[in-house]
Amino acid sequence: MYRFLLSRQWVILTLLGLALMPVMAQLGFWQLHRHQDRVAHNELIADSLAADPVPVTELTGTERQPAAEDRFRRVTASGVYDTEHEVVVRRRTAADGREVGYFVLTPLIREDGTALLVNRGWVPGNGDQRAFPEVPDAPGGTVTLTGRLMRDETTEATGIKVREGLPDRQVMLINSADREKELGRPVLGGFVELTDTAPRPGPDELAQQVPEPDHSGIGAHMAYAVQWWLFTAAVPVGWVVLLRRELRDRRATAAPAARTAHGAGRGAPTEGRDAPAGPPARTAAGAGTAD
Repeated sequence: MYRFLLSRQWVILTLLGLALMPVMAQLGFWQLHRHQDRVAHNELIADSLAADPVPVTELTGTERQPAAEDRFRRVTASGVYDTEHEVVVRRRTAADGREVGYFVLTPLIREDGTALLVNRGWVPGNGDQRAFPEVPDAPGGTVTLTGRLMRDETTEATGIKVREGLPDRQVMLINSADREKELGRPVLGGFVELTDTAPRPGPDELAQQVPEPDHSGIGAHMAYAVQWWLFTAAVPVGWVVLLRRELRDRRATAAPAARTAHGAGRGAPTEGRDAPAGPPARTAAGAGTAD
């Protein structure tokens, strides 16, 4: 009854199911790991934002980058803004995530002569991408700032490609090594997203602050993981359903044939039984009797 499982159709169907099950199970674990990474990332951001500010030199230096676990840590620094070497970072979105403009990147010259790159915020474009946009003036004199510490941007990390022939004072990435060549002085690794400045600048000296990174959403990775595991479990269940259907159809097809064969066997004449009766034989006496 089960010899049909050795047919080409069923062998291919079975092998396909056996191949799909581990693949879909692995995809489920991949989505689970993405969910776990997202949760850990959110916890890291939340802890960094909640920590008390520390001097920037505790977490970075001229010969090193901030550690990955120190991203978004609040830091403090004091110095004088170097507006002569101020640049804008192209193709950056506003807090609403829709309007495209520029980040204002201004070096802060510290007392020891080293520089710290400060992202002072976002400004809109003026319609001409080759022209320098209108940028709020940086506060004059010595300032003390607080901000979120970030690692240098790279093409590998951001997906942003560095373009050649950019207009003067425009860059694609915030990178301390690149700016160090332009400044001609040591630059601390990474940069700071400005959140507060003392003394507080006037309204005309403020760019739109970069918003805090999202650390509440976890995405749909867990839901996707459960879906892949349900698909994995559905493969053997579907195989059994198809098997039962195949058996039912084969039994339904075989039953009429068996009844026909059985009926044909009962109706066939056999020698010495059920032979048609012939005319009665005449007896010898009857044969000799005249009418």
